[in-house]
Amino acid sequence: MHSAALTDRDWLRIDTVLLDLDGTLLDLDFDNHFWQVLVPRVWGEARGLSLEAAQAELVPRFRAREGTLEWYSTQFWSRELGLDIPALKRQDAERVRWLPGAQRFLAEVRRRGKRLALLTDSHPEAIEVKDSRAGFVALFDHVYSSHGFGAPKMHAGCWQALVRALDYQPERALFVDDTAKVLMAAQAAGIGTLRAIRRPDSRGVTRGHEEFVAVDSIGELIGAE
Repeated sequence: MHSAALTDRDWLRIDTVLLDLDGTLLDLDFDNHFWQVLVPRVWGEARGLSLEAAQAELVPRFRAREGTLEWYSTQFWSRELGLDIPALKRQDAERVRWLPGAQRFLAEVRRRGKRLALLTDSHPEAIEVKDSRAGFVALFDHVYSSHGFGAPKMHAGCWQALVRALDYQPERALFVDDTAKVLMAAQAAGIGTLRAIRRPDSRGVTRGHEEFVAVDSIGELIGAE
């Protein structure tokens, strides 16, 4: 069993820290509530449907887009559902909150003088809404949405584009994410140090991540409670 916490020796092998946003730094409860409850409720009310009936119709449509950029696109779902998705996100933005230890971890990365980059599948419009509440963009040296790369993080094309954009050495990078398929893509791209998040949603279930060294929250990587 490997320790999940990063030691001084680990940090010596890291020049660049790459972080996911939702479920790693910010509580995934916001997104889960938004897509599972708020959007079906508003969409259903416009059609005289109960929440349960709207969910039954929308869930298959959502699942059909999993693994694509459209799955994360506010513009796509605004067109697809006839809703102003960014406006609904702003309406629900009070639910945006940091996960335990996230801010302390970012401060530790800064203290150690590492280059810090955000790599998220969130659409730029969603990033803007969340940043207006949490103020995370200013904490990073670089902020990348996979929409700018033309491929989501679970695809090799995203990582190939990141190397060109960031000009970093993957083997000397740390990447933290809550999704197994994304971590597998990062591993295939040669990322040297990987950590998984087991509790991306403070109200949701714990993820196993047997194939990766994992923590409940990112603060545990530096011993935060």
